[in-house]
Amino acid sequence: MKVFKKKAFSIFASSVLAVSMLAGCGGGQSTQPAESQPEANKEAQGGEQAQGELVAKIGVVSFLTGSGSAYGEAITNGLKLAQEEINEANQGKLKVELAIEDSAGKKDQAISAVNKLINNDNVVGIIGPTLSGEMFAAGPVANQNGVPIMGTSTTAEGITDIGEYVFRNALPESIAIPESIKTVVEKHGVKKVALMYASNDDFSVSGYKTMEKTVKELGLEIVDTQTFANGDTDYSAQLTSVASKKPDAVLVSSLYKEAGLVLAKAREMGLNVPFVGGNGFNSPQLVKQAGAAADNSYVATPWYPAGSEKVDAFVKKYTEKYGKGPDQFAAQAYDALYIISNAILNAGVADDRDALKDSLVELKDFEGVTGKFQFDENRDPIMDVKVLHIEGGEFKRVE
Repeated sequence: MKVFKKKAFSIFASSVLAVSMLAGCGGGQSTQPAESQPEANKEAQGGEQAQGELVAKIGVVSFLTGSGSAYGEAITNGLKLAQEEINEANQGKLKVELAIEDSAGKKDQAISAVNKLINNDNVVGIIGPTLSGEMFAAGPVANQNGVPIMGTSTTAEGITDIGEYVFRNALPESIAIPESIKTVVEKHGVKKVALMYASNDDFSVSGYKTMEKTVKELGLEIVDTQTFANGDTDYSAQLTSVASKKPDAVLVSSLYKEAGLVLAKAREMGLNVPFVGGNGFNSPQLVKQAGAAADNSYVATPWYPAGSEKVDAFVKKYTEKYGKGPDQFAAQAYDALYIISNAILNAGVADDRDALKDSLVELKDFEGVTGKFQFDENRDPIMDVKVLHIEGGEFKRVE
């Protein structure tokens, strides 16, 4: 692997500190460097390189330890399964190596991880970080160094506005949330809603703004708006206020841990109206956290674990390998590595960051387990939306 030519400016420690001061995502700031994290590692790759074989080193920044680690676990599982399949199917043509770093869901660690992958590991591109707040912090570092970076779970508004090297195959909440709200309005005759969101998290604030905008466009009445913080455990005050206003539905923008606690408390208090969530609801951990209280919740997603031979094969392999079925985060990560691998093969080089960026832009008609996919002019995904309803502890597609 050649040493990549750096742009004229370098990202020094001072800029790392400056970017890490950006407005918060969930959790406090950590000074522990990414390379010392317990889950951080460089994937060991055995075997010798075949003559003419492209070897692509892809960096990964994932939320592997901490309160949202289920997201990162699913993402890295999806990536490793895709890596195995790609290397087996392209023997002699392409070999994918993964260098994995743990961000722990913290902006400063995401920045450190991206800097390490770019400057020490010389990766051609990066997948991650997991949270939108992490991408707002670390994405500029990759963009300024001319390194393509792809979010597989970063759904907040403005992600790809960071710069021309920033991509995502995560469905933006500005597309997903309106679909789920419209579905609930149609199915339940909703006229009045209450809004709840985590006010200290970029992703959740962005989702709330989309919810509020959609509700106003649909002519619905907002009877209450309540905020909380990631890490809170008691939502009694907020839900007492919400329940007193008698909404027809409650819209919640948060990560799965807080959403699960909100749902459990709401049902305990007798608030049994439909709940609509943002992308944080798209994890089986929500059901595990909330139990039966998660029923009658709605969320929109590009992923549904049924409907095609490709999807069935993926679910079977993933379940056999990890002992549980894949969620949306695993599926989008799985597709992301295939997207990058296809772009590298189309470019014909594995160590040219600009060639990878240009090839990603030109990618058309890719079909993955999340459906047909390509990037629009802003490097956001063009893909279909599915609305899911939680019934009996299972996500079921609303037809």
